[in-house]
Amino acid sequence: MRAVILGGTGAIGGATAMRLASAGWSVDVTGRSPEFMPTELVDAGVRFHRIERGDTYEIERLVGTGADLLVDLLAYRAAHARALLPVLGSVRSPVVISSRAVYVDAEGRHINGDEAPRFPVPLTEANPTLAPAGEGVDPYTREGYASSKVAVERVLLDSGLPVTVIRPSKVHGRWARNARTRVFVEQMLSGANVIPLARLGASIDHLTASRNAAALIETVAGSPAARVLNSADPDAPSAGEIVQSIGDALDWHGRIELLEGDDLRGAHPWAAPNPIVLDTSASERLGYRPVGRGTDLIADEARWVASTL
Repeated sequence: MRAVILGGTGAIGGATAMRLASAGWSVDVTGRSPEFMPTELVDAGVRFHRIERGDTYEIERLVGTGADLLVDLLAYRAAHARALLPVLGSVRSPVVISSRAVYVDAEGRHINGDEAPRFPVPLTEANPTLAPAGEGVDPYTREGYASSKVAVERVLLDSGLPVTVIRPSKVHGRWARNARTRVFVEQMLSGANVIPLARLGASIDHLTASRNAAALIETVAGSPAARVLNSADPDAPSAGEIVQSIGDALDWHGRIELLEGDDLRGAHPWAAPNPIVLDTSASERLGYRPVGRGTDLIADEARWVASTL
């Protein structure tokens, strides 16, 4: 079995490459620079190729006569998806990583908007999304990111190819480019006895462990079809529980203080005014089984971050 992962040196890409290589797959990953290629992947036999996402010719050469699985973590524009369609025709199971940011609530509010959305709990794949972005929208902005991801999804799902679109929530794991745990790891390792969290310390903003996403990708590789699947951890911890899990991973014995009001001292990346919990039952019906709970797997990221400081 052969897999090609576009953008395979980050959290989801790296976890998927490691999982597949450990299962005996032949795995090729692409990236901008070999300096970001984890040595663990090299040791596992994963091959790195310096290829830009926009270089369709080189991607086509890499895929060659075909692959059992292609995972695209770098499709941000409809043009990215359209350019890759001829290549995907020779792939048994194409997978593209989208985002839970595409969803809108009954009032049209979304996660990257100015007003917090209020989603049903849990949130299924059938929930409406934003309208797809036009060609001139910048996908690398807060305003343009989600609608551009919708445009990518539409191109692929309308192509007639057996493309699985995966929508993760807040991703965590080893090799994360912007690890959300970093600020807390730094505080704990610096000897902080108290870590403040704003009043939304009890908020719930679902997580997606990269290793759980990798397990889902391996599952759909064996059952290709055009579909959309949420990807999230089996538990939905509060921000306070997440920080406590980070502390447990680092053997930190301090105290978490839940602040009243909007005290900026307690700002954190899991401050959801209304709960956001993804429904993953569709993935489970395909045979997907999570590797573990998010509160356990976030320790993997925390320990990795600690090793880089």
